[in-house]
Amino acid sequence: MTPPPSATPSTPQTNGRASPFGAASTMGQSMIGTDLTILGEKITIISQNKLQIDGDIRGDVHGKQIVIGEDGSVVGTVCAEQIEVRGGVRGAIKAQTVMLHPTSVVEGDIFHQSLSIAEGAQFDGRVRRAKDAAEIKPNLDVNAHPFTSAQDEAG
Repeated sequence: MTPPPSATPSTPQTNGRASPFGAASTMGQSMIGTDLTILGEKITIISQNKLQIDGDIRGDVHGKQIVIGEDGSVVGTVCAEQIEVRGGVRGAIKAQTVMLHPTSVVEGDIFHQSLSIAEGAQFDGRVRRAKDAAEIKPNLDVNAHPFTSAQDEAG
């Protein structure tokens, strides 16, 4: 006799993952809203797909596709396959495709394969076309980035 389905142990599913501490989904879109500010030393935000930034980030951002909205800003390195800037970036931008829209304000160097700068965009920095695609490829492997927990720092 088989037990009823509710009696069989199973791994809880959270957002398509076996564990809330497992790897993030590679589908969908994430958003950092206008009411959100993320601060931290040596912080890196990693998005496996599209990330819309309308708030403020003080740290590095890696993703497949990153859009920095008109109200958004990043102070740190932004690295992705495709980056659109409508807001502000103070730091390096590394991507295959970079688009600076008329409302963008960028202070830092841009490393790219393809670059478009719209009339009205403010840019202060150097531009360099990457000779090798590997030098601008975003690192989306969470395990490759150093991690320090609050317990490690307190102990």
